[in-house]
Amino acid sequence: MVTSVRRTTLTLPAAALGPENPLPALRPLDEVHQIDDHTRAGLPDQMARQVAYEPLRSILPTRLRDAYTRDRVPTELDAIVIENDRLRATVLPGLGGRVASLFHKPTERELLYRNPVLQPADFALNGAWFSGGIEWNIGATGHTTLSCAPVHAATVPAPDGSGGRMLRLWEWERLRDLPFQVDLWLPDGSDFLYVGVRVRNPHPHPAPVYWWSNIAVPETERTRVLAPAEAAYHFGYERDLRRVPVPHWRGVDHTYPLRGTHAADYFYDLPAGARRWIAALDGDGHGLVHTSTDLLRGRKLFLWGAGSGGRRWQDWLTEPGTGGYAEIQAGLARTQLEHVRLGAEEDFGWLEAYGPLSADPTTVHGDDWAAARGAVAERLARALPRAEVEAAYQAWLPSADTEPDEVLASGSGWGALEVERAGYALPGTPFAPASLGADQQPWRELLRTGALPAPEPATPPGTSLVSRPWRELLETADADVLVDPHLKYHLGVAQWHEGDRSQAVRSWERAIEISDWWPVLRCLAVADQTDGHPHRAADRWLAAFHGAVGEWRERYGEGGGGSATVADREVGAEGGDEGGAEWRAALAGLGRETVTALLAVDRAAQARDVLAALPAAVRARGRFVLLTAQVLVADGDAAGARALFDAGFEVDDLREGDETLSDTWFAVAERLVAADPESAGLDADALRARARELHPLPDRYALRMRPA
Repeated sequence: MVTSVRRTTLTLPAAALGPENPLPALRPLDEVHQIDDHTRAGLPDQMARQVAYEPLRSILPTRLRDAYTRDRVPTELDAIVIENDRLRATVLPGLGGRVASLFHKPTERELLYRNPVLQPADFALNGAWFSGGIEWNIGATGHTTLSCAPVHAATVPAPDGSGGRMLRLWEWERLRDLPFQVDLWLPDGSDFLYVGVRVRNPHPHPAPVYWWSNIAVPETERTRVLAPAEAAYHFGYERDLRRVPVPHWRGVDHTYPLRGTHAADYFYDLPAGARRWIAALDGDGHGLVHTSTDLLRGRKLFLWGAGSGGRRWQDWLTEPGTGGYAEIQAGLARTQLEHVRLGAEEDFGWLEAYGPLSADPTTVHGDDWAAARGAVAERLARALPRAEVEAAYQAWLPSADTEPDEVLASGSGWGALEVERAGYALPGTPFAPASLGADQQPWRELLRTGALPAPEPATPPGTSLVSRPWRELLETADADVLVDPHLKYHLGVAQWHEGDRSQAVRSWERAIEISDWWPVLRCLAVADQTDGHPHRAADRWLAAFHGAVGEWRERYGEGGGGSATVADREVGAEGGDEGGAEWRAALAGLGRETVTALLAVDRAAQARDVLAALPAAVRARGRFVLLTAQVLVADGDAAGARALFDAGFEVDDLREGDETLSDTWFAVAERLVAADPESAGLDADALRARARELHPLPDRYALRMRPA
């Protein structure tokens, strides 16, 4: 059977992603994978340099995806199937090119963890992410901003000369401004899916590169992860990186994901010259193996652990009772805290292979770690020799520039905009003008005419572009500075992103002289907060919120008058009003920030008014129920806050590692205990202990990822 590539659909219970948050992400990146200078100083020299090399400052120019819920309905997803007589791979081009399934026909086994639902959660750098399958992570430490975004997809002749087809995925990664491609094919009669990857730097300056292929695998009590290593770098959510032995550390064999208690990363320290591979095998010795050419140096196990937090996250991301998963991963560096330098006008390329592997279960699960990993290495060498992988890579390289023929899916227009701006030649990955859309059109006009068109009245702000070339275009753009604050707004965002914060504030202050446009007020509020002026920041956030509400009314009408209009009417809830959905996202993001800023300066009454002014659908979300509980606590009504917890809610967009939920629960508990006459005379520590004894955290809110 010659490899075929075809379109199909995949139906899953899925929660809608919702629109992007139109507020530019000005504040520092909330990324849990960080270490301090003292820890970095103790690392090997190259690793320490790469940990310090160009860490991401923000997710600009991308936007946050935080408007999803946990309301799942059967949803038809576009899919592409690659198939030969041995394997069938199912790819989701609308969701970052995720490989949702890899099915081995002879044994009738699914090799990946195939998530039975599509449930976004706040794990990606820009928010929405979902678990399962094989994910292509590019950009910076964390899950890619393309996790829930479309990529371009087309067919190309397979490089093995069989006459079969290859699937090409490609996109422009916007955090680092780098185009990349992922080519997937199944050689005739092969048990392995081959994946050729290329990351290009078309710029006249070096660029930091991050790549990890994340592979979700089924997890049972007997699942063991094996790699050719005797040591690993352990990262727990205490933000500490240390070298530990493999397989045993602290009395636990951590190569079995369910034997650990807390979520953790183990970055295997593969010896120089060793073949790059990692495998996850079940109790019978069956499972999946991943191998690659040598450039893809790193190998990692991520485990949730058997503790309550890890189990709760598993239920949260998948479906209770359907079995859990662990992740085996492969990357360019030894750890995910590092970024690798790619020279000007150069590229990185490598080949990966994914397939089934079986080894003697007695040896795989024996006490002799060297024998266990040796057995897997020997089986891999027979199933797919190392030389064969290198030969496949060399055979693929000439095909990497082959132009795609049949287009199967379209990604974003951002790559086409960059190609038009700079005239890049990128054979094999065409970013065609036809992919340009409404988001790119104002910036294309700036490029062509030297003027940035103003947005439609009473609409949230459009996307800001922040790279140096776009900043320079903004600085020299034509505009009527007496009537249009729009240009100064975007220029300030670009300046802020580049670290020129004082100049950004000046740009925004000049915009305010023209008009007190609420997006500019919100930017100045962020600047005030960053500079240590919380009261002024709260004032500006409140003014921005009231300005946004006023603009929304201008567009959608009063419909009943007063703040109840905003609170009780769905913003654009009917008729598929995309503008209304965008307004709902803007009001939600701005309301959340405003309430948080007001609580920080003890202005609970105003925070309560802001919550009351939000659209009813926004106010009903778990995130805003949590904010309501925090407002009640600040206002002295701990019993009211506890009633919200008792009624039950779920914070849809709870961030990986975020402990706000449990912190708020215990804050409520401490206030309830403090009000009890039996607690009179207790010091702070005794009060805290009594609160935890009398009010233990319910399982549904137990999402802590680190030891208490």
